Amino acid sequence: MSESGLADERRSGWREAIKRRVVKLCSAALVGGQSHARYLIRLGVPTERIFTGYDTVDNDYFATKSDESRSREVENRVRHDLPESYFLANARFIAKKNLSRLIEAYARYRSLADQSDTWDLVILGDGPLKPELSRLIADFSLEAHVLLPGFKQYRELPVYYGLAKVFIHASTTEQWGLVVNEAMASGLPVLVSERCGCAEDLVREGHNGFAFDPSNTDQMAQLMKRVAAPDSPLAMFGVESRRVISRFAMNSFGEGLRQAADMAIGQPIPRARFSDRLLLRLLIAT
Repeated sequence: MSESGLADERRSGWREAIKRRVVKLCSAALVGGQSHARYLIRLGVPTERIFTGYDTVDNDYFATKSDESRSREVENRVRHDLPESYFLANARFIAKKNLSRLIEAYARYRSLADQSDTWDLVILGDGPLKPELSRLIADFSLEAHVLLPGFKQYRELPVYYGLAKVFIHASTTEQWGLVVNEAMASGLPVLVSERCGCAEDLVREGHNGFAFDPSNTDQMAQLMKRVAAPDSPLAMFGVESRRVISRFAMNSFGEGLRQAADMAIGQPIPRARFSDRLLLRLLIAT
């Protein structure tokens, strides 16, 4: 089972050589999406032995609970102190989540948009970079517009998804990004970093959202302005998000795993040389 892609991090020749020896001992693979499949093919796994379905969430839970949240919109906005219109992000406050650049892009968006009709930004989560992010929000004088409600438990998330307008995920590197699944199951349009493993499979450009370069704050700002425009087809985008994510439901994991197991059972048992067994022992030990 793998959700690694070639672009996740800098690759070294000796590490890749070790991975090739390991994967040759496997008879089938279960991966998240297309980028992960391409990486395993590069490492020597035959295409016909690779199956998808690794990265799924409980779509029905998020669909049902987010709709319930919308049905009690006024009550929930007051209870959770949420603005009428907001972009939503949900991430740990660590460097690779790229939240400082997201805040910079949001400040740029506010300078570009009509100030009478700008959305706020709600960032769920917590982590070591919270003081730095709070200072950045203050530097841009955004205290009234960027909210940090903290880390939220699973049962609390549908309220925030349900009342948001658009979900944005700005990571500089991400093997997949299950929060995007959650947002799409909740019926949200999405703006997703092209460095997230899920972007290629889940983002339909101009149909349920857009992908962007996470290092380009101006591009992020322009996309925020675009989706927040009064004529933006958000309802249509939300419907398309749910249609796309329906192919990544929990039963997709079960079906992908079953197919991989059937394939493995039908293959000859790989012959592990003494050096292969020694390599595996060393990897397990470390």
